[in-house]
Amino acid sequence: MAMSTQEGGELEVVPVRHVGQWIGAFVVVVAIAMVVRTLFFSYIPTGLSTCVTTAGKQVCREQMKSRFPWQDVRDWFFSSEILHGVLLTLELTVIAMVIGIVLGVCVAIMRLSSNRLLSGPAWVYTWFFRGTPVYVQLFFWFNVGLLYPRFSLGLPFLPISFLSEPATIISGIYAAILGLGLNEAAYMAEIARAGIISVDEGQVEAATSLGMTKGQTLRLVVLPQAMRVIIPPTGNEVISMLKTTSLAASISVLELFGAAQNIYAGNYKIIGLIITASLWYLLMTTVLSIGQFYVERHFARGALRTQPKTPIQRLRQDFKTVRGYLGHAEVAS
Repeated sequence: MAMSTQEGGELEVVPVRHVGQWIGAFVVVVAIAMVVRTLFFSYIPTGLSTCVTTAGKQVCREQMKSRFPWQDVRDWFFSSEILHGVLLTLELTVIAMVIGIVLGVCVAIMRLSSNRLLSGPAWVYTWFFRGTPVYVQLFFWFNVGLLYPRFSLGLPFLPISFLSEPATIISGIYAAILGLGLNEAAYMAEIARAGIISVDEGQVEAATSLGMTKGQTLRLVVLPQAMRVIIPPTGNEVISMLKTTSLAASISVLELFGAAQNIYAGNYKIIGLIITASLWYLLMTTVLSIGQFYVERHFARGALRTQPKTPIQRLRQDFKTVRGYLGHAEVAS
């Protein structure tokens, strides 16, 4: 805001004109208009013509169709195959994240242990599963029967076996759960470890002075405070996991993208089915992002002086701002 002095000695407040912001806003509006036009108002010829005879003259016009096959999207968006794929995608996401979070926290605690027999294997686990692509891991678990025809649980180097099952029990879905869950645990271990070490050591010392055991200190003092650091990247991992489940289509799992592939392999409507799957992914990730915002807002209480505004509060503020600009323009005119 700039101020200028009037004749009566009073100060008149004059808003500063942000020319750069207006130019940037104009460029954004033009870009949005271009995207909307190419998505909904762009047409291509079909190769067919429609002829009409008017006043003894035949006039032919080439038929046009929308560049993007929105009709195919409408036809398949709520189809049973796509909805089943959406449900399977959500199931894979939930199960893999549960495995990743539980196992990741255990691996993080092991890495922070002073016992090398615990911290060493935990480091190797993180190193291996973060160092190899999840796509390769999915294929390994899907084809593990070539390496181990049967799985046995017993004592090493002794002919004692408590459980023996054929490797055929690992179908595509179980291979996807193993591959995604074990890979996610390596990343969650680092997230949990970062959250744990972010807690001030004085908190641990105070808990120890009160007679708490290490387990009680971790459960009642460290982890509740570490959640503020753990939650944001965990929310990102959930959203990332939802999208990573699409890799399961490569091992014949008909989750969302696999279902779309299965459909367009028969009707060749590739772009329409890809758009359908993409819209479902966008819808699910949007819901997860909203949930992540409120969870972060909950755990940020006490750490921030002012809570971040909710989307509804932001809309109300924007509405008030627009009303203020319109009122100022009416007064100026």
